[in-house]
Amino acid sequence: MYQTQNPFTQIVEKKYRNYSDIKLRSILDDSNEVFVDWKRQSFQFRSSILLKVAELLEERKSEYGRLITIEMGKPISQSVAEVEKCALVCRYYADNAVDFLKSRRIESTAQMSQINYEPLGAIFAIMPWNFPFWQVFRFIAPTLMAGNVGLLKHASNVPQCAMAIAEVLKDAGVPNGVWNNLFITHKQVEFVIAHKYVKAVTLTGSNIAGSRVAELAGKYTKKTVLELGGSDPFIVFEDADMNHTLEQAVLSRFLNAGQSCIAAKRFIVHQNIAKEFISRFKTLIENLSLGNPLDKETFVGPIVNLKALNELQQQVDDSINMGAVCITGGSKNSELENIFNPTLLINAPNNSPIWAEETFGPVAGLKTFDTDEEAVRLANDTRFGLGASIWTQDMDRAMWACKNINSGTVAVNGMVKSEPGLPFGGINESGYGRELGDYGIYEFVNIKTVSYFG
Repeated sequence: MYQTQNPFTQIVEKKYRNYSDIKLRSILDDSNEVFVDWKRQSFQFRSSILLKVAELLEERKSEYGRLITIEMGKPISQSVAEVEKCALVCRYYADNAVDFLKSRRIESTAQMSQINYEPLGAIFAIMPWNFPFWQVFRFIAPTLMAGNVGLLKHASNVPQCAMAIAEVLKDAGVPNGVWNNLFITHKQVEFVIAHKYVKAVTLTGSNIAGSRVAELAGKYTKKTVLELGGSDPFIVFEDADMNHTLEQAVLSRFLNAGQSCIAAKRFIVHQNIAKEFISRFKTLIENLSLGNPLDKETFVGPIVNLKALNELQQQVDDSINMGAVCITGGSKNSELENIFNPTLLINAPNNSPIWAEETFGPVAGLKTFDTDEEAVRLANDTRFGLGASIWTQDMDRAMWACKNINSGTVAVNGMVKSEPGLPFGGINESGYGRELGDYGIYEFVNIKTVSYFG
C-alpha cells in the first residue's frame, strides 16, 4: 500500500491504490514509442525543459519541502534545502550534458574513429524515502538530458512526493510518457525489469534490496547501478581544528535524524584528544533541538516509522549488552513519540551492531586510536565503502589516508556530501556504478565506437 503516514503524528493522511498489471503493462508497452520521439529532441529543447524544472522547484520549495516533512519527517529547513539542491542538479545537467555527450575522435588504425553517446531507452529507478526529492532528481536530470525516458518506483511511504515530482516535470513541459510513476508491488518489480523496453535499472536503498535487484537484472541481462548502505568513518587526528571538527561532526551524524547512507557513523578519534572530544561532543548532542519537524527550530525530528525506531533501539541495546558504553541518549524519547534521543556510544566491540552494521538514526559510535595506521585499519574494518572523512591540518597525512581508505568518496576537513559535479557511489557492499558528474550520465548511454576505414 502506498500511503502517507506522518512519522511525527502517526496519522495516515492519504492512501493510494497499486497499479494493476494491465495498467503497468500499458505504460511499459508504450514507453518505446515515447522514447523514440524524446531521443530525437535536441539538447537545447531538453535543456530548456530542465531549466524550467529548476525554476519551478525554487518557486515551490516551501510547498514541496512541507510535503517531504509530512511524509518522512525531515525537519522543514532541511526539506526546503533538499528541494533547492534539486534545482542545482537540473541546472548542472542542462548546462553540461551537451558537452559530456558530444562525439569525440579517437586515434586508431582506422582512417577515422569516434565515440558516440546514445540513449538506451526506458530506465527503471527504485528510490528510497530518506531524500525523496534529491535521490530522484539526481537520476532524472542526467537520464532525461541523455534522451532516455524514466520509470520510477518510489518508496511506498512517500507517494505524494512522487506525484509532486511528476507534477513539476509535466508543468515544465516534459511530454506525456517520458516520466512515469509506478505505484507497484515488489512482485511487479520483476515484470518491469524483464520488459523488453526497459534497458537498465538503478536502485538506492538497502543491501538486501540491492542484492535482489542485481539478481533480477542479471537474470534478464540489464545494466544496473546500485547505491546501497554505508557506515562511514569520521577520523579525527590529533592536530584537527577541534571547534570546526565538532561542529561538522554534529551535522555529519545528526542531519535528517541520522537517516542517511553517507552520514558519519563511526567516529575514530586520536586518544590524546579523545577526552576533550567526547566531552564536547556529548554537550553538543544533548543541546540538539528535538520535536515537531514542521517547527523551524527543530534539528532532529522523528524516525521514519515505528518499525525502524524499534530496530534502531535493538541495535543500541545489543551493542550495550556486548560492551559498548552509553555516554548520552541510548533510548526512545519518553515524551516525543517516534523520536530517538541523539546517542553517543563508545568502545563498542568490532562485531557489535553499532560498529559492524549500518545504523539509520541519530546514533554515533566512537573508538580511539594511537597511530595513523591504526586509524585507517579501523576505518576499513567494514563491509561497506561509501564515504569517509578525515580531519587534520597535515595535508601529507590527509593525502596518505585518502589513498589508503577504501571508499567511493573521501572528504578532508569537510563532511561527505553529494553534489552535482562530483561522481558519487560506493565500493564493496555499498554498491557499484556512479551517479552525478559526467560519469553519472555515462552510466545509461550506449558508448558506441564508430570506425571508418575508407
